Amino acid sequence: MKKWAIAVISILLIVAVSLAAYIALNNQPSNSGQYNQNEPTNYTHTVVNTYPHDTGAFTEGLVYEDGVLYESTGLVGDSSLRRVDLSTGKTLKLISLADDFFGEGITIFGDKIIQLTWQSQKGFVYDKDSFDMLEEFTYRGEGWGITHDGNRLIMSNGSATLTFLDSETFEITGTLWVHDGDVGLANLNELEYVNGDVYANIWQEERIAIINPQTGQVKGWINLAGLYNVANADPENVLNGIAYDTHGGRLFVTGKRWHQLFEIKLNPTT
Repeated sequence: MKKWAIAVISILLIVAVSLAAYIALNNQPSNSGQYNQNEPTNYTHTVVNTYPHDTGAFTEGLVYEDGVLYESTGLVGDSSLRRVDLSTGKTLKLISLADDFFGEGITIFGDKIIQLTWQSQKGFVYDKDSFDMLEEFTYRGEGWGITHDGNRLIMSNGSATLTFLDSETFEITGTLWVHDGDVGLANLNELEYVNGDVYANIWQEERIAIINPQTGQVKGWINLAGLYNVANADPENVLNGIAYDTHGGRLFVTGKRWHQLFEIKLNPTT
């Protein structure tokens, strides 16, 4: 082959490789909008059943297990842990927290109840049946909501971050930034783990976020506007309290000092 032909072929190969590299480089995904891969599903709700709820309960945490509700109430000097009959709203067992604690979220892990406090950086572990105190633990920052995925505890502090804790030592094992698209979602409050997702009340809003606990992406929104008539009510009496019946597939919600607790069904709209 002539030298000039070899040179031409070499030049063409160089051009082809350079062009391929340019195309590959310019087809890389941009960081801008990288979280906007899937739009969240929006849900409306249908009320299936309505139950009485104690208007003296400033609800901060709610769990359903074995036919009864467990509820944590807040306010300094009036915080408590309760076992409540679902159908009547009657308190079956109650212990009060010391006056300097503001009760927050709760979860049941095995035969234990774990309860947070707001600004005291202290949590309590109780025997589920007797409510006897088993131990205390500490954490940094505020305590808002808590749930678990069967292995790890999942805690909120009012920011856009969920914190994962070891269920035995309460040491931090990881954190997760929660976002709707590429925007952080602050004011994450009461939490519930439902079929592999984390449901979170957004403080002072009438909606619940459905969060992928692997990515932090909000994959759904539950619109609860109009669920409860709060006209002329104390503005602090906001939606707060999510419980799930894992065996019956029932979802319950309520709010601070509400006189009703609702069993709802979700209806996807988009």
